[in-house]
Amino acid sequence: MFNSRQVAFTAVTLAVSLGTSYSIIYGTYLDTSDPLLAHLAHPLAKTDYWARKSNVLNVYFIKKAWGWTSAAFLLLWATSNPAARSLSRVVQWLTATACWLTFTTWFFGPAVIDRVILASGGECFVPLPSGELITIPTDYCLTKSIVAPSSHPDIFTSSLVLPEGWSGIPRLRRGHDVSGHIFLLTMSILFLADQLSISLRSGPTSIRHKVAISANIALIGIWLFASITTSVYFHSPFEKLTGYALGLVGFAFTQASVFS
Repeated sequence: MFNSRQVAFTAVTLAVSLGTSYSIIYGTYLDTSDPLLAHLAHPLAKTDYWARKSNVLNVYFIKKAWGWTSAAFLLLWATSNPAARSLSRVVQWLTATACWLTFTTWFFGPAVIDRVILASGGECFVPLPSGELITIPTDYCLTKSIVAPSSHPDIFTSSLVLPEGWSGIPRLRRGHDVSGHIFLLTMSILFLADQLSISLRSGPTSIRHKVAISANIALIGIWLFASITTSVYFHSPFEKLTGYALGLVGFAFTQASVFS
């Protein structure tokens, strides 16, 4: 019998492993933990469209990945048969959302991913227009503050010549930068496939639900392709591996027996 969860697990595992292997063999990945490289365009950006941070997949889909995943799930749930429209499925989605927030946004202070960067030797940097980097207190990175000579004269010395009105966004670098994209894409693929398994075994469905199923399958396809491009062009191999592992952990939380 067709098992959408096993197929999704196999597909995302192959996407990340093959993409990462390609990036190692051909040297296509960009080490985003290196403060001298992270703020620059990818070396292959001029020849490889998917190596550009401005590509349509990154700007309109990956950066809003959990919003797309949530919309697809809610459409699937809302159009399901009444018997399949269970509260436990909503709790699973809320659990996955909590994992996303905990790992990437806030966990009683810094997010889990930020804590990993700091624990592995990360520092807070601001790239200047000249390409020079200055180190600033970690709090500016954790609060995602925008800094400028006018608002933070204590950070910028008088010897620095900066364009009028310039401001910079500090980033944590030099530690182990777990791939947040791979984490979220892995969890999203497995979560949507798990929810699709309910629809695929529930028998005859309405036209609206068939449309919702098609939309979810299409989004899983987009997420798989995004997993490949991210694995090929961004993050070090180990950072992609830990992102993938974190995605598995996030999905595992949604499968706790309390929801069954």
